Amino acid sequence: MENVGANRSLRFRPFAPLALISVAAFWGLAFVVMVDPIAKQGINDFLSFRFTIATLLLIILRPRVLRNLNKEILKKGGLAGALLSFGYIAQTVGLSLTTPAITGFITGLYVVITPIFAIYFLKTRVTPIGWFAVGLATAGLLALSYNGVEISFGAFAVFLSAIFFAAHIITLAAWSSSFDTYTLTTVQLGLCALVTTAAALPGGITAPVGSGGWYVVLFTALFATVIAFIVQTWAQAIISSTTVAVLLTTEVFFAAIFSVATGVESLTSRILIGGSLVTAGMYLILLTDKSGAQDVQDSPHP
Repeated sequence: MENVGANRSLRFRPFAPLALISVAAFWGLAFVVMVDPIAKQGINDFLSFRFTIATLLLIILRPRVLRNLNKEILKKGGLAGALLSFGYIAQTVGLSLTTPAITGFITGLYVVITPIFAIYFLKTRVTPIGWFAVGLATAGLLALSYNGVEISFGAFAVFLSAIFFAAHIITLAAWSSSFDTYTLTTVQLGLCALVTTAAALPGGITAPVGSGGWYVVLFTALFATVIAFIVQTWAQAIISSTTVAVLLTTEVFFAAIFSVATGVESLTSRILIGGSLVTAGMYLILLTDKSGAQDVQDSPHP
C-alpha cells in the first residue's frame, strides 16, 4: 500500500510547485490581513486561536485521523510541530523588537539555510544552478523587504526563526513520505496549538476582537494553516527541500502585491525588481529540479 501511495503522489508531482506557490499566496495575503487583528488581540493569542481552530477543523473533518496516531508519528510529527511553533514564537518576539521589513527579510533567509541543512542532514547535493536560484531569491527578498542594517536581539530572534523554519522543511523532507499526510499535519498543528497557547497563557488569552477579528482568524486557520500545511507536507514527500524553500519565499512577493492591491503600499521599483528576482529564482529552480523526488526518497530518515 505504501508503494501505491507513493506512486500516486508522484503522478501528481507536476502540480506540487503550483500548489506550494498557492500556499505562499495564502501566507502573503494572511500577512496583510492579520496586521489589524493582531494589534488588537496580541500575536500569541492570535496564533493560539489560529492553530487550535485549525487542529479542531482537521479532527472534525476526519475524526478517524485519531485512530492513525501511533508512537512514531507522534514523535516525528511532534518534533516537526515543535520546530514550526518555535519558529513562529521566535519570529513573534523579533517582530515586537524590530521592523516588519527587517523581519520579512531575515525570516526569508531560510531559503539559504535549507539547502545547507539538506547537504548535512539529508546528504543531498545542491547543484550550482540550484545555488544560483537561491541567490536570486535572496536578492529578491533583499529588494522587497530590507530596510537598513540592524544588529539587535530582535534581529537575532528573527534569524533563529529562520533556522527553525528551515529545520521544519528538512524534517518534512525526511519524513513526509513515510506517514499519512493528513495525520502528520494534524500532529504538527496540534503541537503548535499547545505551544502557542502556553506562550499566550501568562498574560491571559484574549479572544479575537469583533467580527473582523474572527473572520481573519478563521481565514488563516482554514486557508493559511489547514490547507497550507497539508499541501506543504504532501509536496515535501515528492520534491526537494531546496525547491520548496525557493517556492515558499514568494510569500514576501505576494505580501507586497496584496499590500499594493489593498492600498496599504504603493507600487514601487523596489517591489518590481524584488518580485522579478524572486520569480526568476523560482522559475530557474523549477527548470532544474528534475531529481527532487528521488533526492527525498533516497534520503536517510534520522
